[in-house]
Amino acid sequence: MLGANDGILSTASLVLGVAASGASGTAIAVAGIAGLVAGALSMAAGEYVSVSSQRDAEQADLRLEQRELLRNPAGELRELAGIYEQRGLPPSLASAVAQSLSRGDALSAHARDELGLDEQRRARPFQAAWTSALAFSAGASLPLLAVVVAPASVRVGVVVVVTLLALGLLGDLGARLGGAPRRPATIRVVVWGAVAMAVTAAIGALVGTVL
Repeated sequence: MLGANDGILSTASLVLGVAASGASGTAIAVAGIAGLVAGALSMAAGEYVSVSSQRDAEQADLRLEQRELLRNPAGELRELAGIYEQRGLPPSLASAVAQSLSRGDALSAHARDELGLDEQRRARPFQAAWTSALAFSAGASLPLLAVVVAPASVRVGVVVVVTLLALGLLGDLGARLGGAPRRPATIRVVVWGAVAMAVTAAIGALVGTVL
């Protein structure tokens, strides 16, 4: 959701800034395409680096836990049982659960219940990278398509309308999925999106006048 919002707003602001400078339709479209590609690659690279760092930290924690299991298995077993006691199990049952899980795969049990590293939620850099790039590209394609399709006389207006509608729909969807109030979330994203586009267009017009 955030990647799509970024794609919509950054690309719309870019093409509006270029348009406000007095550039031709071709230059505006080229700038939009370049913004889409650069933004998608930037999102992918940023997510890959960030999630790779998270993965490295997870692997370091697992290696440390593995060493502790080899050095002091009894102490680690008591620690695991203590975790289950804190979650409400009676001491005898907590000890039995800890022993049973440790006989199967002690490292997995400690990773999940001590470190909070569930296998399904481990850091996956490549997945994060392509997901972010795809979300950004999907969002960026909306204002870019508006630039290409709309007649030159109404190009700016169409981009603004399409962008604000898309931002509003995504803001509403995000609020509904997150269980948050829908109206404030929608208004917030639309208002700040409009501000970002207005500022970028003003700067583009100023640069176009000066140059």
